[in-house]
Amino acid sequence: MKKSILSALMIATVVVSCTKSSTQTEKVENPDGSVSTTTTVSEDALGVDTAKINQTKEKAQAKIDAADRKIDHVAENAKNKIDATADKTKQDLHKAGQDIKRGAKEVGKDVKDAAAKGASKVEEGAKKLKEDLSK
Repeated sequence: MKKSILSALMIATVVVSCTKSSTQTEKVENPDGSVSTTTTVSEDALGVDTAKINQTKEKAQAKIDAADRKIDHVAENAKNKIDATADKTKQDLHKAGQDIKRGAKEVGKDVKDAAAKGASKVEEGAKKLKEDLSK
């Protein structure tokens, strides 16, 4: 957007700096009877130096190019930071998944152990009850 605006301003400046020229032809009869033709070209400038305009145009283009490079550099840095953050997040999520998997295994083992203890207590209770009933 900025580039378009600056380009339009440069074009407008160049158009304004155009010069108006006029050509005048004079015919003069020489004493020997021959005719001489003289053509005079005059330029009416609007008080604008085209060399300065061209220099300003070149400076503006250089600034636009520098701004483009800066924007590209900043965009590349932002992209790199986003990629690095995404990689870090991926690693963190993978580690969290591994931790959850280990935790689930431990919980499963604890549940099995608790069920085994509970079952052994039930068996002991059943044996005691059987002994008590047989007495």
